[in-house]
Amino acid sequence: MKLRPCIDIHNGKVKQIVGSSLSDEGDRALENFVSEHDAVYYAEYYKERGLSGGHVIVLNGKDSPYYEESKRVAFAALSSYPGGMQYGGGVNDENAEEYLAAGASHVIATSFVFAGGRLNEENLRKLQRAAGKDRLVLDLSCRKKEQGQYYVVTDRWQKFTEIKVDPETLKELSNECSELLIHGVDVEGKSSGIDGTLIEILSECDSIPVTYAGGVRSPSDIEEIRKKGKGRVDFTVGSALDLFGGELKIGDILSSITQS
Repeated sequence: MKLRPCIDIHNGKVKQIVGSSLSDEGDRALENFVSEHDAVYYAEYYKERGLSGGHVIVLNGKDSPYYEESKRVAFAALSSYPGGMQYGGGVNDENAEEYLAAGASHVIATSFVFAGGRLNEENLRKLQRAAGKDRLVLDLSCRKKEQGQYYVVTDRWQKFTEIKVDPETLKELSNECSELLIHGVDVEGKSSGIDGTLIEILSECDSIPVTYAGGVRSPSDIEEIRKKGKGRVDFTVGSALDLFGGELKIGDILSSITQS
């Protein structure tokens, strides 16, 4: 289990938002934190501390008037920490190589692979050829739907798919990529505690790295991730981190992981 750093970019700014509030209409989102620093500041901070394997995510759609600026900000961060962070946001087979060349260690894909609300195997194969399976991360960020089941959501977490997040899906898709990234969207950005049930599901994936994000607010949450995740599930801290206006310090988090 390890800490995966994050840089979320929305409307050209580094932000922490409530995930379920994100809307393409008017590029709106409920904001927890808007940084006075640019993305390069955070990338260099992580680089100096040897924190790798995190993600830079652009939260604007490609039709947004803010998209090109958000992309420029993301590319600057990737270039300042080459090979240190993954990139997500509008990734497809035509642009994957561009992001990797900009410095991303991996590309993260959701909407392109789950186009039409189901697994699009043709698009998946295209992306595997473009990026390489060993540099592809599948984003299975999800929300609860019927009967408390989790389903993958696409298009910046706004559209439900038919893909259920369960041990069977994790096993199937772990053969198609190098890592899995899962935001618990219902708790993302709320600092209200983690989704323990989702983490227990993720713990069933033991063949490739899996990273959970959503709701971490305290050392006890991190300990719960360790227990429920069987030590297999990495995690991201957003709004609760002191870098983003919260109280948790990266040094304390790293110390707690080392001692556990």
